[in-house]
Amino acid sequence: MKKVAIYGQSYTITSEKEVQILLSVLSKNNIVAFFEKDFYELLKENNSISKKYPTFTSFHDLSDSFDAMITIGGDGTILRAVTYIRDLNIPIIGINAGRLGFLATIKKDAIEESLACVLRGEYTIQERTLLQIKTIPETKEFSEINFALNEVTIARKNTTSMIGAKTYLNNEYLTNYWADGLIISTPTGSTGYSLSCNGPVILPDSKSLVVTPIAPHNLNARPMVIPDKTTIQLEISAREKDFLISLDSRIATVPQQTKIFIEKAPFTIKSILPKNQSYLRTLRSKLLWGEDTRNESNP
Repeated sequence: MKKVAIYGQSYTITSEKEVQILLSVLSKNNIVAFFEKDFYELLKENNSISKKYPTFTSFHDLSDSFDAMITIGGDGTILRAVTYIRDLNIPIIGINAGRLGFLATIKKDAIEESLACVLRGEYTIQERTLLQIKTIPETKEFSEINFALNEVTIARKNTTSMIGAKTYLNNEYLTNYWADGLIISTPTGSTGYSLSCNGPVILPDSKSLVVTPIAPHNLNARPMVIPDKTTIQLEISAREKDFLISLDSRIATVPQQTKIFIEKAPFTIKSILPKNQSYLRTLRSKLLWGEDTRNESNP
């Protein structure tokens, strides 16, 4: 590893130590670090960086010459980092300075140990599916960044009334979901919004998507797991003239007549999992699956 990008959404005094540890490890191993410009300026303002570093501001400043992007924050930070990486095939290393952290799995107290594993080649790479969206008429907010790592969500706007989401899979009619909205989730997003709406947890390398209604009025409407090669078409009906579409954290208001087409994106996002990390261990820890005295003897 010779060159990395570093990204953080916001500065908190609690992350100062983590930044210093990270830079120390990179310096000892002669690894060149590029900071996202806004994050770099925040660090400078708080006197957390004394040395001058090169910066980047957008996707166009990066290339496949970068060996990794290191994020400092939570899962939301990684979701934003993906908009910089796009299809450049730069793997992500997530340092968890946030709260839950299914994507940012490196703990604050394990930065040196985890990076040492990576530098020794003791890691695995998880490829994560993304969704891409097309709307007719075109939604300008999604004209360039039309993909999501977690989920595409359709939701009502400015009303307490339900919306109807007429859903087609591979051009065949499935049903009309009457609900507050509908979530189309990747395996990565299965531990996010979909999970809070009773969707299943799916392992990151599964070749599946999840269709999860939000507070459905159809009592028999349940989350549905479908192959990730499925194309999804949605037609929305509502009392309001507009509704909302969100791609991860990016939201747009669209007119009711808009047709939505969702499918697997033609590229993946790669995440680096050091040898001292485990997805199943993360699940047990974050979802408190081990909080049972009968499990004390388990590894």
